[in-house]
Amino acid sequence: MIIITDDGQNGFEEKTQPKRVVFPFSGIVGQDVLKKALLLNIVNPNVGGVLIRGEKGTGKSIAVRALVDILPEILVVKGCKLNCHPKDPEKYCTECKAKAEKDEIEENWVPISIVDLPLNITEDRLVGSIDIEKVLSQGIKAFEPGLLAEAHRGILYVDEINLLEDNIVDVLLDAAAMGVVTVEREGISLSFPSKFILIGSMNPEEGELRPQLLDRLALQAEVKGIHDVDKRVEIIKRTKEFSMDPWLFREGFKDGLANLKKRIVTARKKLPQVKTPDHILSIITRLGIDFNIDGHRGDIIIERTARTNAAFEERDEATADDVIVAAEMALPHRMRKQPFEEESFSVEVLRRLVRKYEEE
Repeated sequence: MIIITDDGQNGFEEKTQPKRVVFPFSGIVGQDVLKKALLLNIVNPNVGGVLIRGEKGTGKSIAVRALVDILPEILVVKGCKLNCHPKDPEKYCTECKAKAEKDEIEENWVPISIVDLPLNITEDRLVGSIDIEKVLSQGIKAFEPGLLAEAHRGILYVDEINLLEDNIVDVLLDAAAMGVVTVEREGISLSFPSKFILIGSMNPEEGELRPQLLDRLALQAEVKGIHDVDKRVEIIKRTKEFSMDPWLFREGFKDGLANLKKRIVTARKKLPQVKTPDHILSIITRLGIDFNIDGHRGDIIIERTARTNAAFEERDEATADDVIVAAEMALPHRMRKQPFEEESFSVEVLRRLVRKYEEE
């Protein structure tokens, strides 16, 4: 894209800019739960993904695409289509193994990628394909990577995830559970790692998500229209400014984005040292019982998310406040009942229970 701008001296100059201009993440008004859910998954990909529920026009996809400005870089084998980690040779793809045998492994830092998964995707495009002709003629496993390979060590984003075909959902479930995808064609089998942050957005009015996939998405963020007058006015102003001159608008958030990216990198380094004391673990398990959560996945996700939030806040231990932050996002789509006979999930009830257990 070529943008013509006034150079201030009655002339014009050409400036080449990237084709896609995204709204700055730090410029999004409100939606704190959504932003926190996304940030914690970036800090710790093992949290397990995010489901964003909300009506149309509430900025769901804008928030996801805005992550591109704050995503940290990852170390990969230079030129590898599968983002193999150069320090993990046991998980090298076929091409990287061949390079390693010739001592030709080079390292490269690249930004974490965001891969969009379209609703009409075919299974071959998702998992990849094997060139049978090349296999037979040259005796090599010629593999054309699919979106799951492209998303390895990155983000896989599915807008309207509740409308995906069942066979595609099954593939996603297998990949999320195993972290490995296997392509089989005419007796030839090829496996490759596929670990990604799964982010899905949906409008509940268009149908619900399959329970198996819902359970696999660790956190849920409910996005609603903002009813505060001042915030709604600010949304209008920022949207107008961005549409008139996106580059000038983004300039005003440049420092905030840089600081946010720095916090993410710092939190990633700190995370392995963060501990969760036993009394905090007790609070988490009691919440799981109170909200009648099936299995233990919910407890594990709350602990993992609480510890990640502590790292993001630069603390050495997870606290009760971290548990509240984590449970607010991990419980709504897992609970089988609401304590005190409340009709729907209540953050106030959650806080009351945590404070009660904290004092015991």
